[in-house]
Amino acid sequence: MILKPYKFKPLLKTVIWGGDKIVAFKGIESELSLVGESWELSGVEGHESVVDGGPDDGLTLSQLIARHGAELLGERVYRQHGTRFPLLVKLIDARRNLSVQVHPDDEMARREHGCDGKTEMWYVIDHEPGAKIMAGFARHITPDDYDRMVADGTIMEAVEHHTSRRGQVYFLPAGRIHAIGEGNFIAEIQQTSDITYRVFDYNRVDAQGHSRELHTQLARQALDFADCGRCRPTLGESGTLVQCKYFTVSKLDVDGCRPLPMPDSCVVMMCVAGQATVVGGSESVASLRQGQTLLLPATMTQVALRGQATLLIACP
Repeated sequence: MILKPYKFKPLLKTVIWGGDKIVAFKGIESELSLVGESWELSGVEGHESVVDGGPDDGLTLSQLIARHGAELLGERVYRQHGTRFPLLVKLIDARRNLSVQVHPDDEMARREHGCDGKTEMWYVIDHEPGAKIMAGFARHITPDDYDRMVADGTIMEAVEHHTSRRGQVYFLPAGRIHAIGEGNFIAEIQQTSDITYRVFDYNRVDAQGHSRELHTQLARQALDFADCGRCRPTLGESGTLVQCKYFTVSKLDVDGCRPLPMPDSCVVMMCVAGQATVVGGSESVASLRQGQTLLLPATMTQVALRGQATLLIACP
């Protein structure tokens, strides 16, 4: 059976640091305000994506995988992950600074939470003038230095600040301290995990006057204190942007018609500019425009794209 590409209903998340760019970028309507995230494709329990249209309309992502198995994911991915989709794909609009945070690796996450860790990557779609991305330590500090700087509120002095540029790519392995600065609009592709340890949150409080929970001691265990000067953002030209054991992400610029080489697995396709039609064999099987995301099944082996678009292509 040859499956066709799937679209999913976006999960819009309201957060204190969110803005108004996501809804406009996606060209949809919503009464929500302070939308900071759109979970485009998620297998996170309690936050699963739901199929939008077609014969499998209304199925959650795990139900879809249970129905189609390796035909959807590919033999290798299905054997390794079963019905749990291995990638979480988001759009993020930071109207204000996100918290300074770190994610655990697989070993720590399984020990502490019984789930996978979190390695991720960012692609800067757009940004306001002067926007910053914080990633990696700017100088060597010890765990004792960390304790002191967290206590006196100076931890940001030890974090490296990078000036945002459109098309910039950041790789964030588990253990790397990081934060998205205000004014950034990014695409995020990561392991399927929602484990985040907040180190610092700018002393913010919610509408009820409560501070957000910090996880400074868990963060201390998760942090890679040797990660100093290693984070070097690259400018995302066409081709492979990030390749690690959890995912490969590429950028594809389409101007006219071009083939899409398919791996031995499913493919996640996010359109960050323009619009394109997906051709399977000789048949047009799906279309997508800016702000939309598709899941291409592993059974699609002959694929081409027509149109004018910039796409992020992710494979588990």
